[in-house]
Order: sequence, then structure tokens, then C-alpha cells
Amino acid sequence: MRLPLIVAITGATGVIYGVEMLRVLKELGQETHLILSEAAGMNLAIETEYSLDEVKALADVVYPNKDVGAAVASGSFRTCGMIVAPCTVKTLSAIANSFTYNLIVRAADVTLKERRTLVLMVRETPLHKGHLDLMARAADCGAVILPPMPAFYHKPEKIMDIIHQSIGKALDQVGIQHQLFARWAGHGNSQSDKEELNGAT
Repeated sequence: MRLPLIVAITGATGVIYGVEMLRVLKELGQETHLILSEAAGMNLAIETEYSLDEVKALADVVYPNKDVGAAVASGSFRTCGMIVAPCTVKTLSAIANSFTYNLIVRAADVTLKERRTLVLMVRETPLHKGHLDLMARAADCGAVILPPMPAFYHKPEKIMDIIHQSIGKALDQVGIQHQLFARWAGHGNSQSDKEELNGAT
């Protein structure tokens, strides 16, 4: 049986990335352990129609962000990795500097020290040098820096298509199989190109 995945949602804009990731993982049968920051709850109300209880119900286990004694705060609790979606610069800064003041940062620090995959979907733009330095520092510690930057080769038709492509890229990093977007297979050979060709014949 596959090990659980830690999903953290922080207060950056784009909480839908974390919410939709949880929904997809639930459909895939992947066990998830969720940590929500206080600001994430606020952005949830601003940016989506989801209630806090509805989001929590998508996860198998939910921890308060202040619970630094939770299972995921220890390296002896085995996981397949952790994804922070979205990741604020404040959280990025704390992770890059091992400032484990809450459970999200502690769990991320544990993920790095145990040499597991930590994916940070950093949401900020434009970026000044301080932001870039923090990303480089986190990457030096082993984190995967994966800002949700949309691609268009799969010909998205809806906003959710763009969201799914970014989520899919994050899930690729932790080795979770999915069918969230059409993968590039060379010019004229992508899944979407083949579907267009078949539709024209």
C-alpha cells in the first residue's frame, strides 16, 4: 500500500490548487494528511465556494497548524512526501531557514531531513532577489520549487484544465500516477493532436 502524502495549504492566492489536489487524490485512492494555515481558511472564503469543513472532508487526516506534536512532525512517521499548494513566501522563508514555528514548516523540514520529496508551489509575482534567494536556498536543501506556471501545449479549454496541469506536474514529482493533462509526445504526436486528427477523419 502506498505511503500517505502530506498536503499543506497556505494563505497565498490560489488555494484552489490545494483543494483540487485533495479532490483528485481522494478519487485516486491516495491517503492524504492535511495541514491548513490560518490564512488559508480566510482565502478559501475569498476565492472559492468551499467551506472549511468541505475541504477537511477531502483528506484522510487533518492536523491543526499549531500541533507540532502531530504524527507528521516526526521523521519516524513514513510518508511519500509533501506538497505545499499554494506556498506563501512567508512559508518558503521559514522552510529555507529551518524556522519550524508551526506544523507546516516542521513537516516540511522533516520531509527534507528524511530525504523525501518536498514540492513548493510558490505563488508570488513579480519576484525580487530576496524571493529568488529563498527559492535557491530551499532548493539547495532538497526542495522542488514548482510555481504553478501554466502550459498551453495541451490546449486547455477551461481554467480547471490549467489548474490540473499544474497539479499534475506536482504529483509527478512524488510519483503519483494520474491522467490530469495530455502529455507532450513530440510535435504532431501529443494526445490532443491525435484526438484532433482522429476527429477530422
